[in-house]
Amino acid sequence: MIHRTKPLFATAALHRVRARSRAVGLLASSLCLALAGSLSPSPAFAAGPAAGAHRPAPSDHIVLLALDGFDVEYLDKVPMPNLQHLLTRGTLTTSTGVMPSITNPSWSSIATGAWPEAHQNTAYWYNPATGVAVGQQRDLAVPTIAQAIRAQGGTVLSSQWFVVQNYGTAFGDPDGIYTQPGGDCPRRVDDAVAVLGGKPVSSGGKLVTAPKIPDLIAVYCDVLDALGHADGDIAPGIPDALRQIDAQIGRLVDAVKDADIYGRTTFVITGDHGMSTFTQGTDTAMLAAIAGAGYKAQILNAGQSPAADTDAVIVIGGVGSLHLVGDAANDPAAAERIKAALLTLPHVRAVYGKDAQRAMHMSPKFGELVIEPESGWSLGATPAGPRGVHGLTETLSVPLVLAGAGVRPNTPPQSPRHVDLAPTMAALLGIEPPSGSQGRVLTESIRVK
Repeated sequence: MIHRTKPLFATAALHRVRARSRAVGLLASSLCLALAGSLSPSPAFAAGPAAGAHRPAPSDHIVLLALDGFDVEYLDKVPMPNLQHLLTRGTLTTSTGVMPSITNPSWSSIATGAWPEAHQNTAYWYNPATGVAVGQQRDLAVPTIAQAIRAQGGTVLSSQWFVVQNYGTAFGDPDGIYTQPGGDCPRRVDDAVAVLGGKPVSSGGKLVTAPKIPDLIAVYCDVLDALGHADGDIAPGIPDALRQIDAQIGRLVDAVKDADIYGRTTFVITGDHGMSTFTQGTDTAMLAAIAGAGYKAQILNAGQSPAADTDAVIVIGGVGSLHLVGDAANDPAAAERIKAALLTLPHVRAVYGKDAQRAMHMSPKFGELVIEPESGWSLGATPAGPRGVHGLTETLSVPLVLAGAGVRPNTPPQSPRHVDLAPTMAALLGIEPPSGSQGRVLTESIRVK
């Protein structure tokens, strides 16, 4: 059912979203000021108390639509009537992500309720134990919301929300079905619609039927991220992709209604990170600045190892993780000299030492320094045309929709963060949160009894 109504985002909701997005964009400069004096965590990253269990459950089921690269500014590109209709039973605000705002660690925080410092999922860093640069990985040190649901007698379907594969869901497991259909967003929604209708789905080449409608149904779509990387946040295909996503929201709502669980289902729609456009690269200037400080630096891609005479390796994933190696390893004076040299560059926004990284709850696997470029710039080479990038403080903010059972309409949560979503989903289902959760339950927006 497609609901034709006025455009959703010509409302006060968008102004709230944009205001919070701009506030997050100031985070890097705030951290630099903090480093000049007493370094205290930014409110956007302040840890909240762990959530407790709440019963009776406000909701029997949660449908999570996980949209990779869902930038806040996309909200007013096209009307999204199905989303607008859903919001008559809910709220729209933003969630503040984790640093760096990269896919795997971001979804890991959403799935576990833990900061990267705790779940340890780390992207784009150098492993001194192996001497090799690392890209993205799927390792987790703490349980996910899917594992928490399973441990307490519930069931889960993940249609390509890969962060819970083998962490509460698996190929061929009827109580925790994982499917990886590939294709576009409609193909992934197909699996959710099938399970809601009691039909089997292909899970690792085996047809599997869920024993009941799962407590959590997660659907992952990455079309926005793919378009953004290719052409930046102004990619011409984004409006059509948003229309397609809105149609899938309509399909999910209709399937929930057909399953006769609409009144007992909560809908959560969010992203992992935003997207920014860059047209310039500063790799040559960055390496020259480090050389001017007396050190040889080398940029590594995943799987590469440094040359024997290298003093510092940089692995780039939006930001750059700089690790001291060779004769410079574990030399705090070297780190300070390199940091000072980098801060003279006009297109370096900030350089975060270990204290600043801890203030942002970043993974301890990052190097002595984390380098962030200015907006419009990359730490790598200048591209042939506009490209998209994330991992930055300016791409921390994403839309967050909570709607349906257990949600207070028109009562948006206050400063929600990625780490708050797992404990909030657990509270909605009336179960204990994942054991490693560090976030809070968004009690101001949900009816927890």
